[in-house]
Amino acid sequence: MTTDVGPLTASRNARPTREVIYRHAFLVRLTHWLNAIAIVFMIGTGLSIFNAHPRLYWGVRGDEYDRPVVSIEAHNTSVGVRGLTQIGPITVDTTGVLGWSRAQGRWASRAWPQWITIPSFQDLADARRWHFLVAWILVANGLAYGLWALLSGHAWRDLRPTRADLKSIPRSIVDHIKLKHPTGDAAKRYNVLQRFAYIGVIGLIAGMIATGLTMSPGVDAAAPWLLDLFGGRQSARTLHFVFASLIVLFVVVHLTEVVLASPLNEVRSMITGRYAVPSEHD
Repeated sequence: MTTDVGPLTASRNARPTREVIYRHAFLVRLTHWLNAIAIVFMIGTGLSIFNAHPRLYWGVRGDEYDRPVVSIEAHNTSVGVRGLTQIGPITVDTTGVLGWSRAQGRWASRAWPQWITIPSFQDLADARRWHFLVAWILVANGLAYGLWALLSGHAWRDLRPTRADLKSIPRSIVDHIKLKHPTGDAAKRYNVLQRFAYIGVIGLIAGMIATGLTMSPGVDAAAPWLLDLFGGRQSARTLHFVFASLIVLFVVVHLTEVVLASPLNEVRSMITGRYAVPSEHD
C-alpha cells in the first residue's frame, strides 16, 4: 500500500540542506578573540590614562599654557560647572557624559566617565601598567597572525583585493546600503569592503603601536627618528588617540554587520570555524 504525500509535502522533503563549510582556521579564531579582549583593555586603560591630562596637542610641546587641539574638561560657567568638549574651534557642552559626570554617587571632573575606564577610579599608575602589558600581548598576537597569514597564503588568497573586487566596489557599497548580504558562493569569501576593512584595521593597529612607542622616552633614545616621523611626542599622542578612535569605529561597524547578517551563524563560525552558507532563497 502506497501513500500519496502530495506535491506540498514532496517539495518540503526535496528542500536542499544548507551547506556548511570550514570558514575560519583555528589560529584566525584564536587571534580574533585575543584581539577582541586586548582591544577592550587597551581602550579602557587608554581612556583612564587620558583622564590624567585630558588634552591633546600637536607638535613637540604640550602643557597647560598651550592651546590644545582637543580637550575634555570641567569649567566654571555662568550656569555652574559644566563639562565642555573642545575639538579645534568647536566647543560642545557634554555635561553628564564627558568632562563633568557622576562618579560613585557624586559629581566629579572626569574627561571620560568611570563606567568606560579601566580601572573605574582614577589610578594612572595601574592604568599604565595594564595598558603596556596588554599592548605587548596585542603585538605578539599580531605578529603570530601576520606570520601565519603570510606562510599559509591566507593574506594573498583571502585579504588581497583582486581586479574583479575593485570593479565590484560600487555594487558592494549599494548592497551594504540596502542591507543586502552575500549568499551562495559569494558568502564563502570576503567581499571587497571586508578585505579593505581588515587590511585597514591591521594598519590602524600598527599605527597605534608605533605612536605608542614614540611616547616612550626610552624608545625615543634608541630610535629618535620616530619623533621626526610623527612630528613630536605630543603629535604622536594625538595620532595614537585618532588611531584608537578609528579602531573603535571599526568595531562598532563590524558588530553591526554581524547583527544584521546572522549573529548566531557568524559568532558560531568564529568559535567552531563552521559556517552555514546562506542560500540564495533565504
